[in-house]
Amino acid sequence: MKNPRQFKVGLVQMRCSADPKDNVDRALAGIRAAARDGAQLVCLPELFRTRYFCQSEDHGHFELAEPIPGPTSEALQTVAREAGVVVIGSLFERRAAGVYHNTAVIIDADGKLLGSYRKMHIPDDPLYYEKFYFTPGDLGFRAFDTACGRIGTLVCWDQWYPEGARLTALAGADVLFYPTAIGWHPSEKAEYGAGQASAWQTIQRSHAIANGVYVAAVNRVGHEKLPAVGGDGLEFWGGSFVADPFGVVVAEASRDKEETLIVTVDRKHQETVRRNWPFLRDRRIDAYGAITRRFLDE
Repeated sequence: MKNPRQFKVGLVQMRCSADPKDNVDRALAGIRAAARDGAQLVCLPELFRTRYFCQSEDHGHFELAEPIPGPTSEALQTVAREAGVVVIGSLFERRAAGVYHNTAVIIDADGKLLGSYRKMHIPDDPLYYEKFYFTPGDLGFRAFDTACGRIGTLVCWDQWYPEGARLTALAGADVLFYPTAIGWHPSEKAEYGAGQASAWQTIQRSHAIANGVYVAAVNRVGHEKLPAVGGDGLEFWGGSFVADPFGVVVAEASRDKEETLIVTVDRKHQETVRRNWPFLRDRRIDAYGAITRRFLDE
């Protein structure tokens, strides 16, 4: 498939309510609106169908999972076909009884389900109890040929790992998408909030520079406090952004509002950056074998 020199991506930064149907309907509306504004590929936030349920370990939340293909992936396929856009959607996948994944689906502009990426790195932190729900991904780091060319997606916690970004770029992806659900603990925001958000953006900008790719991260916004959990909940910090292969943030959303970013990806610019910063050329692949070890203590 020939990659177009330029195409526009749309990042739908949205709030998530307690009503899955409402969330899906608003996500579909966001995709349609982005397409009307010229987007040719639209990416939604992580687990957009529901509020972020991983704030507690609750067996009842497994009822929120769906098979793929399933109702939500099929709704995304329909809107992709009708709007003529590539869609990336993050879903809670029911693979089998007792086996669940945090999965991004990649749907081409004709509505075809091209494939899935299952989140590889699974966090376990206060209010982010994802290891209780999600089996680690087993599909590897992948790139997909779409109507916009070859792209890759990872999911949220994956964004802190340079290995995942590198392997996806080496698979030929020119853009790395990161559907995300990341926020502040309200009690920590005053002391650590600015630094946490800055680190989050910095690590992803570094992936763009190191690999000579565009990086697009789309987060949710809003304060989500689950009644059964108590406490202060999580304040999702938005800040969706796109960085170019030079690491420049070319567009950035607000911290507290629903909005959609429309950004042009230019592969000629990517080529120019890679020619001048040939990091992939100069890699010492003969010397990196130890990277597969947990720690070099032997």
